[in-house]
Amino acid sequence: MAKVIVVGNEKGGAGKSTLAIHLVTGLMHQGARVGVMDLDLRQRSMAAFFANRRAWLAANQAEAPLPIEPDSFRDGAALARAPADEQLIRFQAALEASDGADYLVIDTPGGDTDLSRAAHAVADQVVTPMNDSFVDFGLLGEIDPVTLDLKRPSIYAETIWKARMAKAQGSPTPGQGQIDWIVLTNRLAVAEARNRRRVDERLAALARRVGFRVGPGLRDRVIYRELFPFGLTVADLSPSIRPVSVSLAHVAARQELRTLIQAIGSAGEADEDRQAA
Repeated sequence: MAKVIVVGNEKGGAGKSTLAIHLVTGLMHQGARVGVMDLDLRQRSMAAFFANRRAWLAANQAEAPLPIEPDSFRDGAALARAPADEQLIRFQAALEASDGADYLVIDTPGGDTDLSRAAHAVADQVVTPMNDSFVDFGLLGEIDPVTLDLKRPSIYAETIWKARMAKAQGSPTPGQGQIDWIVLTNRLAVAEARNRRRVDERLAALARRVGFRVGPGLRDRVIYRELFPFGLTVADLSPSIRPVSVSLAHVAARQELRTLIQAIGSAGEADEDRQAA
């Protein structure tokens, strides 16, 4: 079975699709076979990215790794009009079609849907990007408006708790029905800010309370936006693939992506885990 990585956050604009496409390309350049599934049936940012990738590579006679895309999720517009039960049937078919992959990366919408809940319930890892603000933090934890102390987990933390319960109950082997949850601050500004320190402190407190890891995110870099229309990321840049001029900032961005991949787990580690299981 592929290792299922769900990129999830019920708030829109947190950078889920940006993170998902970089995660997919980073893993592919490590030699992993990666399946993708875009559950944001209206916006379809990840699906559009890989469609652009195929078109750009063909037009420029260039080669770069491509993900496995299940046929049942190729027509997002038709799937969006389908009833919920039909969507779930196609979701299950897409899971089965991804058996040959090392990873399956699922991009979810900014909201609570049947498909999103189904994806969380089968996840091995959930990666949650958030901006370094209390607006984004509010979906994870509730804070006191006077003291800024953490009061209790919030709605998305409850979603993960329910997914963990469903995964544990559906696992025939004790200890294998676990979900590794990683929260990372995304689109960081280069300069340090007092608000970020406040958010980081509450994030660390919530991590201890509900059980997630805090990982490194991606800074707000122009190169990430520049390469998106081509279906490319910094992992793809090479002497033969260079649609924009390369600078030292791009080298830093590539290292940032490597650090993210290492935090989530390398392809080699995933292979060893599956063999041990």
